[in-house]
Amino acid sequence: MARIKESIFGDTPFQRLLGHNVEVMQGWSYLGTVLEREGFLSPELKEQVRRTLAQSNGCEYCKAKGKPEFNKFDEKTSIAVAFAEVFLKQKGEISDSSFEILQEYMTEEEVSELCAFISFTTASQYFGAMMKLER
Repeated sequence: MARIKESIFGDTPFQRLLGHNVEVMQGWSYLGTVLEREGFLSPELKEQVRRTLAQSNGCEYCKAKGKPEFNKFDEKTSIAVAFAEVFLKQKGEISDSSFEILQEYMTEEEVSELCAFISFTTASQYFGAMMKLER
């Protein structure tokens, strides 16, 4: 059970916890929608990154959606997931060499989108963990 009661606003348990401030919930949900859809990176790649982050970020709700599906990895997904794992271990102390490897396989637009996605997803998963959101 979550630490606070869900509000009446929102479509998911996560949104209803944010829904105590509707403007925050709407802004958060909008940014999530933008980052999850097709951009410079595919939604499939981002889903594997999300699953990877969920295993370490402490949100049971997020973990319940499944572990990374290695059989769905292509080269770019493997690099993105490896970078997410480096982020989980290093946080803000990511070495230049990690970015250099990333830039061998991705454009600057893709690197920017990946880093934004990792940051936002981690914040979402930390919120779920703080609230003890469960599936």
